[in-house]
Amino acid sequence: MRKDPRSYSDRTYRLEQARGDLVSSYVRVSESDLHILADRVVEAEALETVLQCRLQIEEYAGRHPAFFPSLVPLPADPLAPPLIREMLEAGRAAGVGPMAAVAGAIAEVVGRRLLSLGVQEVIVENGGDIFLHRLKDCTISIFAGQSPLSGKVGLRIRAEDQPAAVCTSSGTVGHSLSFGAADSVTVVASSTPYADAVATRLGNEVGRGGGGENGIRLALEVARDFTDAGVVVICGQLMGAVGGVELIRV
Repeated sequence: MRKDPRSYSDRTYRLEQARGDLVSSYVRVSESDLHILADRVVEAEALETVLQCRLQIEEYAGRHPAFFPSLVPLPADPLAPPLIREMLEAGRAAGVGPMAAVAGAIAEVVGRRLLSLGVQEVIVENGGDIFLHRLKDCTISIFAGQSPLSGKVGLRIRAEDQPAAVCTSSGTVGHSLSFGAADSVTVVASSTPYADAVATRLGNEVGRGGGGENGIRLALEVARDFTDAGVVVICGQLMGAVGGVELIRV
């Protein structure tokens, strides 16, 4: 992805996130930059978990040089730590390299760790990739860079469908590698690493289709293969969706 210093590097979209009865915590370790909303302050526990995740990833990549740079799926490794196995599985399912799932994988590990420590409700956002566990319906607004639809379209996530993953990839916003041309490709699924990887794959498909209407159409055609995910694609003033998503006006 290309970086938009106005709208992304300072995470200004986080200012628009409604906190309600939840408390904000922030954790930043190198490329990992998490905003966590929970029913109590969780920075210490989250920081420890992020450090553990990054250590596992860095140690594994040190033993497997293809892990970081690969843009194609890598074989399963039953001896790898669970975090790495999830990234490898997500990459194979989506048809991309395992690092396409890294932000989502870390978000989910942190979220589930906090739940295991007694946190009742938590939202972990890691660069646009969200692990969500609340006890009520939630609305997630889609940030789509300079698109006039940015912040005006939302996804309703029902309480009974949580925990849930809402992950967004962009070819115009952010610092992660993408070959796409979409302002946003948002994927809703039950697994955050999987949703992250699928969002990357579909963003690449938008680029392969040349962006615009053709790019959206191609991405949605491919998205139909991912029957366990809902997808929303935004390019400029155009939007398309497929799968089990409930769109609302924000």
